[in-house]
Amino acid sequence: MTDADTGPGRSRPSLTGIARPFQDDEIIVTKTDKGGRITYANRTFLRVAALSEDQALGKPHNLIRHPDMPRVVFKLLWDTLGAGNEIFAYVLNRAVNGDHYWVFAHVTPSRDTGGNIIGYHSSRRTADQRIVNDIISPLYTQLLAEEAKHSRIREGMAASEAMLMGLLRDRGVSYEQLIFSL
Repeated sequence: MTDADTGPGRSRPSLTGIARPFQDDEIIVTKTDKGGRITYANRTFLRVAALSEDQALGKPHNLIRHPDMPRVVFKLLWDTLGAGNEIFAYVLNRAVNGDHYWVFAHVTPSRDTGGNIIGYHSSRRTADQRIVNDIISPLYTQLLAEEAKHSRIREGMAASEAMLMGLLRDRGVSYEQLIFSL
């Protein structure tokens, strides 16, 4: 694969339906600049995402975005990071060859000595497959279905955000409390 293969507007390989496992003692690590471009990727990330270092560095982190991830999850992530807070989330990623892998991600802002956000650091562990199968995947399917009901992306995201917030309100928990109760 060349840079031209992964550039904007380029087609990507079809999804394979094949999971790319990684070990429970492995941690996927990436760092990005404030714009979400990858500035560091460890070997585990490169192996699992099926990328070379040259293919990863400088590219937008959404290079590994899986189409089955609801947009609202990324909105929640960016809103939380933009407020200067850390976030934990279950994320389905896509390797560049079309395979997929679930992670439990911990994303934090990186700061300079003045306390200004200069980028983001993400550490990802294996996701508990029982939690993914029983709770997260059905939830994300509902959120995606809500997003798909709307022709405009913003409207779909607003509707799925309202659905997610309603679920949290009904349970009497915050997003963070939900994630750590699983």
